[in-house]
Parts: sequence; structure tokens; C-alpha cells
Amino acid sequence: MSPTNPDSSAAEYSSNRQGDLGNAASHALPEKTPMYEAIHAPRFHRQALIKAIEGESGPRLICYVSGRAATIDRDDTAGFMELLHNIQPEENVDLLLHTGGGDIDAAEKLMALVQATVGGAQLRVIIPDFAKSAGTLMTLGADTFIMSDSSELGTIDPQIWSDDGHGNVICHSVLSYLDAFKTQSDALRENPQDPVASLMLSKMDPTTLRHYEAVRDRARSFAEGQLKRKGRNFSQITSALMDIGRWPSHGQMIKWQDVRDLGLPVDYLPPRSDRWQAYWHLYCLLRLAVKDRQNIFESNYASLILDQ
Repeated sequence: MSPTNPDSSAAEYSSNRQGDLGNAASHALPEKTPMYEAIHAPRFHRQALIKAIEGESGPRLICYVSGRAATIDRDDTAGFMELLHNIQPEENVDLLLHTGGGDIDAAEKLMALVQATVGGAQLRVIIPDFAKSAGTLMTLGADTFIMSDSSELGTIDPQIWSDDGHGNVICHSVLSYLDAFKTQSDALRENPQDPVASLMLSKMDPTTLRHYEAVRDRARSFAEGQLKRKGRNFSQITSALMDIGRWPSHGQMIKWQDVRDLGLPVDYLPPRSDRWQAYWHLYCLLRLAVKDRQNIFESNYASLILDQ
């Protein structure tokens, strides 16, 4: 047995060790600098979860989540263009949506962008918490509603803020205002001497009345147009969602059971199912990422937060 050269063995070990460390370093070092990765770790975490959900469910997942006081508005166009940037035409898309509503015209444009990309493929809308008012209008263009016990839609009842002439800004329900006008008009028609009806009608401005009628008709037109695209009973469903007798409060919860009863396709997920837990986990992360007057737009590729 030949003697071992300790110097040669040490040199060989050192060379191998350096090679191992080099290989390990090449695999371990992140693509970003450590500080950059630390600063943006919450975003990387959310986007990794989005990729994991896509791997399980299949369709591309895009997310639009509003802060507590944020609304749908025209500036959101930039966010949706970012979300759709790397999605191919005719590709199935899931839209995770959380919003209290906002500009009807803006909502229509945002859905037009999504629908132009999806084309004849499937568009599903995921509602982890709520999609109210103009948000409800957006959902009507989906092929399927993915909902659970925490999910809710809202009535199609536009709300308008206006000055009452005494320095107070008041929120008016368009449908309630028009319903009050009809009630008092009918009462005065039956009894031209009705003092209450006369007083109430004298307080209603004709210009405001015409404006509210136009807003109501605009909301109805958008809703019916979305439903027609899917071959659904657009008149019946729209009328049901605009029925303030059935839904007297603008914030009233329209549960997944109600949505299904309206004739809309609901994919109900039990709250403790793995799939719903993944959606809820992602939603919680997104909600915590925005301040009250911010909207976040996020996919596995894009991430944008817009202030209002």
C-alpha cells in the first residue's frame, strides 16, 4: 500500500470543496439582490401562491381587489392592461374580484378588456368576499361564479352623492328616488288634493329626476348586455337584481344560493375545502397589501397598486 501524500489530499479536498460551494452558491443565490427580495417578499409570496393555484385549477388567475374606500374608476384601465399583458387570446381566465362598486362606465370598459382577451374561452369570477353595485355588473359577464358562504353580490341600484343645498353631501339611491316619485305621482293622480303627495312632488327636481332615469337605464342596459352575451334570461335576472322590494338595502347580502336561484351558474365551494382555502388565503394577502383608497391588480406576472 503506497503512502498517502497529505499535501496532495488537502489540495484535492480544497479544490472539491470550492467546486461544491460554487455549485451550491449558483443554485442558492436569488435572481434579485437580498435587500430587494426582502422588501418585495410579500408580493413574491402572493405571486407564488397565484402560480400554485393556477397549477391546480388550470386557468390563468388575475386579481382585482379594492381597499375599503376605493372604487372602480377609469384609472383602473392601466391595471387591467397590466393583468392581461401576457395572457394569450382565447385563454381561460379566472378573475378574483373584490369591490364595493364605482363608475358603471369604467366597469363596462374593464369587462370589455377581459372579454376581448378571453374571447370564446371560459371566464370565471371568484368572489371571496363581495362584489357590489358596479362590481355585481362586472360579474354578470362571467361564465361561472365561484362562491362560498362568505361570498356576496349586491343589488343593481346606482348610488349618487349630491349636495342637499345646506352644505350636506347625501347619498341617494337612484331606484328608491324613482320609486318614491312614482308612488307620490300615483297618489296625486288618485287624489289631486292629496297634500302629502303635493308636498313631496314639489321637492323633487325635474332635472334630477331625468338624470336618475338615465342612470337607471344605463345600469339596466349594461346588465342586460352582459347577460345576453351568455344567452341568459337577461330581462328577468336584471329586473330581479333591481327589485328594491326584494332587496330593500343597497348593502344587502345576495348569497350564493340567491345567485343560483336567479338562474346564474354558481360553483359552490365549501369554506374548508382546499381550493377555497387557497382563494381565501390569497384574498387576505391582497387585502392587507392595500390601503383604504387603493386598488391592487396582481397576477403571476404583473403587480400594480393604484392610489385614488
